[in-house]
Amino acid sequence: MSKPPKEIDGARVLEWTWSGERPFGVLRYESGEIASEIFGLALCQYDESGFIYRFACDSGWETEQDAGYGSVAEAKENLPEQYRDVKANWQEYE
Repeated sequence: MSKPPKEIDGARVLEWTWSGERPFGVLRYESGEIASEIFGLALCQYDESGFIYRFACDSGWETEQDAGYGSVAEAKENLPEQYRDVKANWQEYE
């Protein structure tokens, strides 16, 4: 399991999950070619923001895609289908 840094793109990690050997899913170019494999998902919050951000990250916890939500629960409930190849087992950042 690969634990993320305590901050991703300057936002504090609240909860995270790691897919293991298989990615949660992939991002594709318009041509259909794989642009990036997503191994880490992190729910984060910037200090001055009320929003929760879901960061979809590569194997080195570099952000490949993000989306904003009103709560942690909303972010988990609205996980895109493209990231459901592996079940997300969320854990709080410690």
